[in-house]
Amino acid sequence: MKIVGLTGGIGSGKTTVAKQFNALGIPVYIADDEAKLLMNTSKIIKKQLIALFGENAYKDKTLNRPYLADKIFNNAENLEKMNAIVHPEVAAHFKAWVAKQQAPYVLKESAILFENGAYVNCDYIITVTAPLPLRMERLLKRDDTTEEKIQAIMNNQWNDEAKIEKSDFVIVNKDLKETQLQVQLTHDKIVNFIA
Repeated sequence: MKIVGLTGGIGSGKTTVAKQFNALGIPVYIADDEAKLLMNTSKIIKKQLIALFGENAYKDKTLNRPYLADKIFNNAENLEKMNAIVHPEVAAHFKAWVAKQQAPYVLKESAILFENGAYVNCDYIITVTAPLPLRMERLLKRDDTTEEKIQAIMNNQWNDEAKIEKSDFVIVNKDLKETQLQVQLTHDKIVNFIA
């Protein structure tokens, strides 16, 4: 089973692209969603996050996301410590998920595929890009947030140039129809490489 990493900066449209691959019959693992789920359900993660950030890390037995966001986004050391707890659990979960799939390849969607080193386990990598003003516009519309908070997240991610340099494919996500065409072409190329 070939593993194709799908990454891109916040607001680039990774989810949109992932859905388009999924529509072509490709199973998609959304690492961020699975990490959030595991942070709420894994006793191992829960215990370690409470040890690291205190009892306030969870509120009513659920991850206290605003509290954690305040602790990590302008503190690289705390972010690194949290990732060291969460990422090994997500990697194990992903491995078990892959074993159950029936497709020419699977897609692992992760905003921080390069930052957390998971890219080394991928056979191919796709980076989704979009112009910065468009990304900012999408995020302000989608999330209840500020430009400052978005910038803090962006500062913790590699820039597009660094990602593109290590990628096999790039999808520029500005126009939906154009993006669909790029997804189809990329899919066809991957299938041909695997064949």
